[in-house]
Amino acid sequence: MHEQSYEEVFATQFTRFQLLTTMISLFVILIVLVTILIAFTGLREFIPGYPDSNQRLLIVRNAQRVDSLIVEVNRRDIFLNNIRMILNGEIPEQPNTDTNIGNISSTTSQSITFERSEEDSIFRKQIEQEEKFNLSVQQSSRNVTSLENIFFFSPIKGLIINPFGSSQGHYGVDIVALPGARVSSVMEGVAIFSGWTVETGYVIQIQHPNNLISIYKHNERLLKQVGDVIKAGEAIAHVGNSGELTTGPHLHFELWHNGTPLNPQEYITF
Repeated sequence: MHEQSYEEVFATQFTRFQLLTTMISLFVILIVLVTILIAFTGLREFIPGYPDSNQRLLIVRNAQRVDSLIVEVNRRDIFLNNIRMILNGEIPEQPNTDTNIGNISSTTSQSITFERSEEDSIFRKQIEQEEKFNLSVQQSSRNVTSLENIFFFSPIKGLIINPFGSSQGHYGVDIVALPGARVSSVMEGVAIFSGWTVETGYVIQIQHPNNLISIYKHNERLLKQVGDVIKAGEAIAHVGNSGELTTGPHLHFELWHNGTPLNPQEYITF
């Protein structure tokens, strides 16, 4: 009805069934809304008897403490029972952890078969390649030794035709030897370069402890690859005549320490 003219504005009519259905629907919707509010909001903590977060944490801790107390009581009972049996001259029984302490269920061992997948093989190969250059693993247990106290193997037995510093940029010695003669590593280390260069032919470089690097040039054939761990005196190449800067079969050998070239004749007897 209109407030001033009292004319009819809107009219509706309900039967008893429609009124009952509407009331039930509204009641169900109200129940659902209240349930959602209680389940997904913090209003549930205001319900009498519902524990808050601190009380729930305290309940969990008390449950853990009770479980620990049960285990300790079982251990004490076993200990007292063994003492009683010893005093009576009997042999104490061995405690069974599966039944006496915590009722821990034993698990039977099963045979497990591990299969190497393609991804595992790729990952293993990647790690192996990275560890080849990890010199800190080998040098961590060694102390720094002075050069005078280091023993160097002779890379090859032969005649030195060009000594150290005979010409500008000549940072090593040239040793004449028979073609195909064995070239040995002067110390233990890891190969950091093994390949071909235009001027010096087949070259191999080895990183040694104490920041020492040995270089072997003009080889006929290389026996080691980059990343290989090499022992002192182990064969690494064969003497050759490779590269443009060579006039015959010989070995050009260099020895570097902390980035500074050394005269090999002061440390090695050729």
